[in-house]
Amino acid sequence: MKELVLNAEIRQEIGRGKTKGLRDKGFIPAVIYADGKNALALKLSHRQLVQLVHQHRIEGVIINVNIKDDKPEGNGLASFGQSHKLENNHKSRPCLIKEIQYGPVRGEIVHVDFNQISLTKAIKVNIPVVAKGEPVGVKLEGGSLEYILWEIEVECLPTNIPKAIEVDVSLLKLRDSIHIKDIVVPEGVKLLNDPGAIVLSIIAPMKEEAPAEVLEGEVKQEPEVIKEKKEVPVEGETAPAKEGKENKPH
Repeated sequence: MKELVLNAEIRQEIGRGKTKGLRDKGFIPAVIYADGKNALALKLSHRQLVQLVHQHRIEGVIINVNIKDDKPEGNGLASFGQSHKLENNHKSRPCLIKEIQYGPVRGEIVHVDFNQISLTKAIKVNIPVVAKGEPVGVKLEGGSLEYILWEIEVECLPTNIPKAIEVDVSLLKLRDSIHIKDIVVPEGVKLLNDPGAIVLSIIAPMKEEAPAEVLEGEVKQEPEVIKEKKEVPVEGETAPAKEGKENKPH
């Protein structure tokens, strides 16, 4: 699987006010979390990060975070409450994206959290499902292909994470489904979802309701029309003159 590279620098700016100034200078604050180690505060190039996000699907992908050794005061790194030395063999850290935080107004990236991983230890990740082919039930029977699961959880070594789980749907007929147990994955990859869970299905086309038919002997009711009431003169009385006109003898 392809590994991506992202450059980073040690971050001394901790706190909301300082991180805002950091963003104004073209950096994005970030943190690397690792089991048994202190969280490590970093700053990333905004330009490089945005380019990486736009060009690749970075969720579930190994990102080698290359940390520039600035050798800050105390010969350690900026961490939360403590500093510790950056070992030479840890300058490049294999990580997975834990969370990307976006601004509420403009939607820009404001913070990134990474999880440092071991390349020799199996991890759990969600992998997108990709349908391949045109189903018979869609092409000939007018049905629709429906995704029940858009992602499938797998367990494997970080170096074996598949880019996507491809499913051949070309033979599916109307009301056919593909379940987790029907999917074949590469060696070393284990599916964690319920084997009986439906992943994809061909659903029947929606039927339009026909207008109600009028039965023989029934009269179709027309909507009631309210007409202007006319005054009929009583015998011996003269009809009132219209406004604006005089009553003239013939």
